[in-house]
Amino acid sequence: IKWTIADVKILQLALISETDEYSRMEKEAEQLEDVLKKVSGVRSIKVSAYPEQEVRIEINLEKLYQYKIALSQVINIIQSNNANIPGGDIDLGGKNFNIQTSGSFKDLKEIENVVVNSVNGQILFLKDIANVCRTYEDPKYIAKFNNKRAIFISADQKIGTNIFDVSNSLKEKVEEYKSKLPKSMSLETVFDQSQSVDKRLTGFFLNLLQGLILVGTILFLVVDIQTAIIVMLVIPISILIGIGLLDLSRFGLEQMSIAGLVIALGLLVDNAIVVTENISRYIQQGLSNFEAAVKGTSQITWAIISSTLTTILAFVPMMLMQDITGDFIRSMPVTVSYTLLASLLIALTLTPLLSEKFMSKNSVSKERKARKFLNKFVSNTYKSKLQFALDHPKTIIISAVIFFLISLSLFPLVGISFFPKAEKPLFMININLPEGSSISKTEKVANYVEEILMKKEEVINFTTNIGNGNPRIYYNVVSKTNADNYAQIFVELKEYNYDEFNNFLSELRNEFDDFAGAKIEVKDFEQGPPVEAPIAIKILGDDISSLRKISLDVENIFINTEGTVNVNNPLSTTKTDLYVNINKEKAAIYGVPIFEIDRTIRASINGLTISTYRDKTGKEYNIILRSPEGEKTDVEKFDRIYVSSISGGQIPLKQLAKIEFKTSPLTINHFDLARTVSLTSDVLSEYSVNSVTNQIVEKLKSYPFPKGYSFYIGGELESQQQSFGGMAKAMIIAIVGIFGILVLQFRSYKQPLIVFSAIPLAIIGSIIALLLTGNSFSFTAFV
Repeated sequence: IKWTIADVKILQLALISETDEYSRMEKEAEQLEDVLKKVSGVRSIKVSAYPEQEVRIEINLEKLYQYKIALSQVINIIQSNNANIPGGDIDLGGKNFNIQTSGSFKDLKEIENVVVNSVNGQILFLKDIANVCRTYEDPKYIAKFNNKRAIFISADQKIGTNIFDVSNSLKEKVEEYKSKLPKSMSLETVFDQSQSVDKRLTGFFLNLLQGLILVGTILFLVVDIQTAIIVMLVIPISILIGIGLLDLSRFGLEQMSIAGLVIALGLLVDNAIVVTENISRYIQQGLSNFEAAVKGTSQITWAIISSTLTTILAFVPMMLMQDITGDFIRSMPVTVSYTLLASLLIALTLTPLLSEKFMSKNSVSKERKARKFLNKFVSNTYKSKLQFALDHPKTIIISAVIFFLISLSLFPLVGISFFPKAEKPLFMININLPEGSSISKTEKVANYVEEILMKKEEVINFTTNIGNGNPRIYYNVVSKTNADNYAQIFVELKEYNYDEFNNFLSELRNEFDDFAGAKIEVKDFEQGPPVEAPIAIKILGDDISSLRKISLDVENIFINTEGTVNVNNPLSTTKTDLYVNINKEKAAIYGVPIFEIDRTIRASINGLTISTYRDKTGKEYNIILRSPEGEKTDVEKFDRIYVSSISGGQIPLKQLAKIEFKTSPLTINHFDLARTVSLTSDVLSEYSVNSVTNQIVEKLKSYPFPKGYSFYIGGELESQQQSFGGMAKAMIIAIVGIFGILVLQFRSYKQPLIVFSAIPLAIIGSIIALLLTGNSFSFTAFV
């Protein structure tokens, strides 16, 4: 059986050291990577959160200015001295030899001794105007585990492999490798996906065991011991066949398929009970076991086929959902259908066989006599209630309608949330600083959050990612990448208790709310397919300034609506950029290509990759040309930059361009060909997503949108509408199919209508149960 999960990392490790160089940590991580790659079932191993080494040429712009040397001239000379062009081949004495040149740099000394110019007969070397060294790139991704410097190693599995086999093999290799690590390093497990899958499967098998015990006990009390044993035997066999069919269909045992098995547990027992009970009845009437098995089964064959098919048809609409929600939940209705088909097959084959072998008239009769008192009590109680209903049909019908209407009136109190919370002792903290903030500033804010987490007794571990999101360990969480102003902290608590968990998150939110200079969001995990956010409202229009004004008003509506948290408005802040306004006419007069200006500015300010260097081991490093680290960067720096003209002249940049400050929005998105801004929000656990969204929508309906501006509802509500909207036609077809099967079975139109009339009454118990348990109406409640 292929136990699979969604396409996420199944294992995340942290290689920790506070003293070792990153290069040594990287070496150990890569050695472990090589070991783990060999494990059967592993698709890939990724090492992340360490800075790459580079050869850095720190150019002194003052000396360039002094010698009137353009930066592009230095770039071209370095590139031409590091060329390795094949020299062709030559025929010598009847043998063919390839010609190789030794043009590439052998060591850093060769780079330092590159001649860049000759002034008054004096040779000027690169080392005279620059410092050449091998060092680490500027940090782009900083990782820590429990506030200790770390490198992450994460693994994902091949599709169709057994997560437990792969995970156990990986963990064995990890334990072996730990003994080889230097004392200054340690290796810790950040996240193990197999534990989560194991909990789900354990929950399912406990449900199966509980179901078997309950079914067996009830059948023993009401029917007989043989029937109880036979039914208890065929239930797990039906489950195994269903899992086998699931495997053949390339579905695995994952979150939704396990949920399907749990649902099927309550359905598949019916066929076995009906068949065994009918066979038992014929044995009591004096038929032989063989005759009773044949007659008892054949008499109700079409009845149980009809009942099974009607149940399967009820799940067909979910199979036909086409959007992302359909992809997410499809394995659940498929699992239910396969398991029910398996139970039907077993009920018509194995169940009669077992009944013929193990049932006897004496034991059946004896068992029934032993429970005569219980049967009499049940029969008399039910008979009296049924007789009352038959004698007072109007009273019963009116009462049912009243209860139905009352339950519908209570529905707003229940609320709607498409998918419930994940209910795991895990959550995330997302940190967003203003656009343009440095990664060092982001690290300071992350350190502040870490200090608070370290004081909390409930916290076991926390994993910090600065400049990047955590490796994907949960199927519907897609984190940011390569953002200096962003950090994400993945937190694990000792245990999960609904009230205590939500109180803890509220406590953290209160501590972070007043933090100035950064937005710190505390988010718990949710179930369901990925959506932009539980609540999302898109504002559409053409003018950016008008969109920004409207978005700020809508943001206030979000904030002032009870139940919202982590409100985000991309246009609430703007970014200011330095704009190099190139005078193209002057550039053309001086013969300076625009590309030359762009390249020179990039190299002078942030650094530019100009070539590569290969050391003696064969490892390649980028050669970066840039200003010295720590050099003061200001607008005057642009005055010291020279660019090369086509004729070889050196032209000051200030003669060709003006440096200006320019303000612009962070992002400009489009929806239906119109400019748009999307405002998003999470919802507190005690509130319904639909209820909060509807409150916001009602306020927006009364908002005075200018002509040409409108709003569009996204988020979870949009996902619901798309999912259930696409399911409407399939539901009509399924209902017609169910009705057709019932008509064929009963050979009547009235009886199927009577059966259908009872379906809405199920809402009464559903709504009362949801109210009593404090749950909202979700997709699982719908099923």
